[in-house]
Amino acid sequence: MNDKIEFPAAEVAANRSRTIKIIGVGGAGVSLLNTLDADEFAGASRVAINTDAASLAASTATVKIHLETKLLRGLGTGGDPERGKAIAEEQFSTLKNACADADVVLILAGLGGGAGSGISPVLAGAARETGALVLAFVTLPFLCEGNRRQQQAGQSLDQLKTIADGVICLPSQKAFKLIDENTSVLDTFRLTGGLLVEGVRGVWRLLTRPGLIQIHFDDLCALVRHRHSESSFAFVEAAGAGRSREIVEKLLAHPLLDEGRALAESDAVLVSLMGGTDLTMAEVNRVMEQFTRHCEHAQIIMGAAVDAAMKNRLSVTVIASRRGSVAAPAGHLTSAVDAAAPADARGHSSPVAINLNQREQLITRHASRSRKGPRKPVQEQLPLAIVSKGRFDKSEPTVHKGEDLDIPTFVRRGVALN
Repeated sequence: MNDKIEFPAAEVAANRSRTIKIIGVGGAGVSLLNTLDADEFAGASRVAINTDAASLAASTATVKIHLETKLLRGLGTGGDPERGKAIAEEQFSTLKNACADADVVLILAGLGGGAGSGISPVLAGAARETGALVLAFVTLPFLCEGNRRQQQAGQSLDQLKTIADGVICLPSQKAFKLIDENTSVLDTFRLTGGLLVEGVRGVWRLLTRPGLIQIHFDDLCALVRHRHSESSFAFVEAAGAGRSREIVEKLLAHPLLDEGRALAESDAVLVSLMGGTDLTMAEVNRVMEQFTRHCEHAQIIMGAAVDAAMKNRLSVTVIASRRGSVAAPAGHLTSAVDAAAPADARGHSSPVAINLNQREQLITRHASRSRKGPRKPVQEQLPLAIVSKGRFDKSEPTVHKGEDLDIPTFVRRGVALN
């Protein structure tokens, strides 16, 4: 077999012409963006967005956007997502311009704090309005970080599922399956960040590398667009003679696939294999047989590519998705908000909350109706029978200035008790 594989010129050109923007949001997102290898992701536009000037100053991104107004007074969001959301909505046009002309926008963020949780959903809405496919790669906080961060992360994740085309989520707590008692805090955070970056790398390769069995951009769109569910992903590599078997073992033990349960529960799975020129058809078939067996209820999309630099190695990227809808936050608002949402630039009906203000108005209106509830009760005269005074039946009433003091004051003065 020759070391060099020739691909159709049109196919290569299509991959090179696709515009991909990777945007890091908040402190964690900007840090993750910095870990991306500049050479490997050379074709992507990298954008850093934060309310913290120091974080942006240390960023290696080509475009840096500092969200700052009188609202923040130079103090950042203070861990409050509402402040992050407010500043993002105030500068919505800036975010939309940052996403302009992109075919795909990849959002990196850590949820739980103020900037990542507050800005990311608004940014996703801005990117959707430009017509881009929007994939969010996010981490959730460790349980030890407290209930407040957990709740804020959960709320932001629900919003992202409603807005973005796909959300690839890494609960940091799953990292405990990969560490031991001696793993430092720094190494643990590096591990969780590295797992998320693996997902970005897998999607990047899928979108930019021409393949012998090509996964088209439309295939990826069909897999995630309008599903609004939390996708599972994994990126694994193996080398040597038994690499195909090792790949399967790693995938079925991968914490982000819940030891294979995510594959069994999925209804659509994308599998992208990449190896050197020594990759055999028997190896491809061996891997795909396992996916067919474990994803019996799923539609499987498979692609395979050859890279001469990966001699003796095999890598597999998996994205598993379940079709699902996010429950509306108050009552049955989904249909009303969907009807009000505008279509995006490519004619696709935009999901809930592209116009976040519009969505909030509908929710507020619905909530106000709920608060009104039934009409306020009016106190009326009760049909009570006259009861004897017993031992005081023959006594004279206590009259003072013409008022019978034996009668309760609120009754004498007609005071309503409501």
